[in-house]
Amino acid sequence: MAAFKAAYRQAKEQDAVFVAIESLGEHWTVKADMITAPQHAVADSVYDAVRAAVIQLIRAGEIRSNSSAGPVYFVLHDVAEEGRARELAAALHAALYGNLASLALAMPTAS
Repeated sequence: MAAFKAAYRQAKEQDAVFVAIESLGEHWTVKADMITAPQHAVADSVYDAVRAAVIQLIRAGEIRSNSSAGPVYFVLHDVAEEGRARELAAALHAALYGNLASLALAMPTAS
C-alpha cells in the first residue's frame, strides 16, 4: 500500500494521470485517476472512445459490468491475467493522452 500511495503522490506532484494495476485474488483491477492531473484536458472524443472500449470489454466478458468509464476515475474490474491488465492500463493511459491506437489494438476481437 505504501508503494501505491507513493506513486499516486508522485503523479499528483507531476500533474500526471495516475494509472495502476492491482492484484485482487485471482484477478486484476486497472485504475486510472484524473484527479492527479487537474490541468489535463481530455477531448470528448477520447471519453467516447474509452466508454465504447469499456462496453466492448464488458460484452466480451473480460471485465465486470460495474467497471467505471470515467470521466474522472476509471476502473476495470476482474481482468483475468496480469499481462492483460498491464496491456489495458497502458492503452488507457495512452488514450487519456490522446493516442487511441493502443486502445483500439487492445480490444477483443469478435469470435
